[in-house]
Amino acid sequence: MMIWIILVLAIVSGLAFIRLAPTDISRWHKPIGNAETTDGEGWSARVVPAGSGLLSDLHQAMLALPRTQMIAGSVSEGRLTYITRSKLMGYPDYTTIEQDGDQIKLYARLRFGKSDLGVNGKRLDGVLERVRRKRAEG
Repeated sequence: MMIWIILVLAIVSGLAFIRLAPTDISRWHKPIGNAETTDGEGWSARVVPAGSGLLSDLHQAMLALPRTQMIAGSVSEGRLTYITRSKLMGYPDYTTIEQDGDQIKLYARLRFGKSDLGVNGKRLDGVLERVRRKRAEG
């Protein structure tokens, strides 16, 4: 019985750490550097041509995502970083969007684990699609 109690406490402690661990903004809010549209293990990047107001539109699309909040940056700075937490477990993913000359780079990555099961790439594609639709409508 004691082993089960210890096991349950260890699991609960691990989940609490993931949920409550502080965010070191300096670790996540930094220049993206060279990027291309690709997916890796636990991360995804997209590069699109910058257009008038696109960074602002992407910012609004990110803020519209569930469980997402901006943690650093601004549109006027040209770089924004967000945290998005998974619905069930609260795992944090970090997304940085920056304008670099005539390109906008989007970079999403997980904090814990090795694989994001494609979630970050789907999130970036969804944000880009939401902005494309909004611009087409109006």
